[in-house]
Amino acid sequence: MTENGPAERGRSLVVRTVSELRERRAAIRRAEHRVGVVPTMGALHEGHLALIRAAAEENDEVVVSIFVNPTQFNDAADLDAYPRTEDRDVELAQAAGATLLFVPSAAEMYPAGFATSVHVGGVSERWEGATRGASHFDGVALVVTKLLVSVGADTAYFGQKDAQQVAVVRRLAADLNLPTTITALPTVRDVDGLALSSRNARLGTGDRETALSLSRSLQRARDLVAAGERDTARLEAEARRILQDAGAAIEYWAIVDPATFEPLAEVVAGALGIVAARVGPVRLIDNAPLA
Repeated sequence: MTENGPAERGRSLVVRTVSELRERRAAIRRAEHRVGVVPTMGALHEGHLALIRAAAEENDEVVVSIFVNPTQFNDAADLDAYPRTEDRDVELAQAAGATLLFVPSAAEMYPAGFATSVHVGGVSERWEGATRGASHFDGVALVVTKLLVSVGADTAYFGQKDAQQVAVVRRLAADLNLPTTITALPTVRDVDGLALSSRNARLGTGDRETALSLSRSLQRARDLVAAGERDTARLEAEARRILQDAGAAIEYWAIVDPATFEPLAEVVAGALGIVAARVGPVRLIDNAPLA
């Protein structure tokens, strides 16, 4: 960070166009400030705020994007239902340390005639990619590329809850030689262990106990690994039993390599347990390192 600290810290500026964003970025570059970016889809919760606070500790300027990206949704109803709380988000982001908020419209990000796509092979093709469709991670890759190129940040901050997304973004940044460092911070959980998510607000009465089966299944797997179990088939069967007993509709539960997301036959150092399930009307994901 520069000796005098962040310019305009505590006075966030909302910009809505790429041209405004680049104009502000040019001024930041002239000041030789270090820049962090936190991409979000809004409906901010403590997980997002932890990322913003971490970025504020390590950078002079913190750009927070708020954009519900339509290209990563394969379900129009899910896109329509996604919570949008812009005024509250701006207030929370500013209090956490954001100095610039980029809040574009869909038309700004994808104007008439837009015809470019970005596809990251390999790591994007299983689990979330298979369940939500190839367009999901294509949409993520596209919007993240646009954001990183426009902001030119030194570091981008993501939550580990979206572990496969982080792996896709890291592959993207490496393959395209983007100069932004990709940093993932640990999943923030509620006191009962539920991973924080903007979707949690849509859980119905009684759904929360079922939702907790995701984190319980991961913890059970961790406990078994700590006791010496290494066979992923046995671990996955036990984890699935916990979800089924709770009434969650399992989409997948697997143990994978954290960089490639290829399934593992045995637990090795760094092995990651991943889970996706539907609880009532809400689709939830979670993950945890097992060894």
